[in-house]
Amino acid sequence: MAETDKSSVPLPAAEDLIPRRLTGVEALLPSALSQSGIVATDAPDVLAEASLESVRRFSAAGAEPPAFVRAGPRGQLAFEPSSIRAGIVTCGGLCPGLNDVIRSITFTLRYLYGVSTVEGFRYGYAGVAGIGPEPLELSHEVVDAIHEHGGTLLGSSRGHQDVEAMLDNLVRRQISILFCIGGDGTFRGASALAEAAQKRSVKLAVIGIPKTIDNDLQWVDKSFGFATAVGVAAETIAVAHNEARGARNGIAIVKLMGRHSGFIAAHATLANPDCNVCLVPEVPFHLDGPNGLFMFLEERLTRSGHCVLAVAEGSGQHLVAAAGTDPSGNQKLGDIGTYLRDAIKDHFQTSDLSAHVRYIDPSYLVRGGPANAVDGEYCLALGQHAVHAGMAGFTDVMVGHWNQQFTIVPLKAATRSRRQLDPGGATWNRVVQTTRQPSFGAD
Repeated sequence: MAETDKSSVPLPAAEDLIPRRLTGVEALLPSALSQSGIVATDAPDVLAEASLESVRRFSAAGAEPPAFVRAGPRGQLAFEPSSIRAGIVTCGGLCPGLNDVIRSITFTLRYLYGVSTVEGFRYGYAGVAGIGPEPLELSHEVVDAIHEHGGTLLGSSRGHQDVEAMLDNLVRRQISILFCIGGDGTFRGASALAEAAQKRSVKLAVIGIPKTIDNDLQWVDKSFGFATAVGVAAETIAVAHNEARGARNGIAIVKLMGRHSGFIAAHATLANPDCNVCLVPEVPFHLDGPNGLFMFLEERLTRSGHCVLAVAEGSGQHLVAAAGTDPSGNQKLGDIGTYLRDAIKDHFQTSDLSAHVRYIDPSYLVRGGPANAVDGEYCLALGQHAVHAGMAGFTDVMVGHWNQQFTIVPLKAATRSRRQLDPGGATWNRVVQTTRQPSFGAD
């Protein structure tokens, strides 16, 4: 499910993938984990593009192919564990697994490294800036059972906060490592915070953990919570299928999350092939004309008597009006789901066919529940690797998973571009093979 169409990913320069470490660290301390025999090195060895063709191309040019540094415990630490305080913040929208990551970070800090104080900042970067409730001390008792529940124990928010105010509050609270769980907007804020700390010679490690329900962060095979979201979306498609078959000429529309990247809709369609049409932001479509969606629906109803559509929220934006921006500066999307519902109803009122249209929007069900077993294991590993990176003094980085390995990735590389489905790639090709849908062109 997490296959990556790597042909659509712009390949970075090798030097852009070298993670930064804190400056001004007088001495590194030996780590007790160095005796485990699984200590990672800082030599980049996880290829960004793992094809033989790519390796040969760089070899012919006399250059090393771009590669990531492997995540994992290091032999030396930048901090004395018993003398530091760590912080955790969750930002942006909800996602299955947030509590799992919080728990994993807390337990790894406390029990693997011996960090005694872990603070959870409330309601996103507003809490880091000192706005709102005081941080929550994350003890064993507080986090022990939170992985059983959806949402985030710490609360979340969107929007920018003053970087200097955040840094002032972290210095005041003597925080040495801040773990930022979020997507591209969160990571841009985390990177700005790391740069501000460097300018002021503050010994602060800033570590990102990739969280985006849309799965659109660059250089991550999949974001945590994505497998759970696809599972819930596939279950919703099953319900929609029942609704469509339960009415004469039934059409069921399922609107799914995916602002600019249609991964949830695409993979949910593959997970439940009862879906007959998948619409994603990366692939334009038209309603009218001999190759348009309306004609396909008429033919489908005539042939099979029902049809199920999965529609990513960012698809078809040429048909609907934008609605301003949100607190983070993101463009608010027009509602393609209700637009399609009404347009399809109107079309069949003037057609020789009658149709019964059902509309389902499971957005908050998809993102607000607890993580499944696959995501639970993944969240545990991400939390552990984030702590290893922070204790070793890496900063302005995220921990991720790429080419079957956990990695340390500079935040600027992760946010330089948005990851999207490749319309010519393997995933979308399988969607088209499964649904047998046309291109929905205008002619």
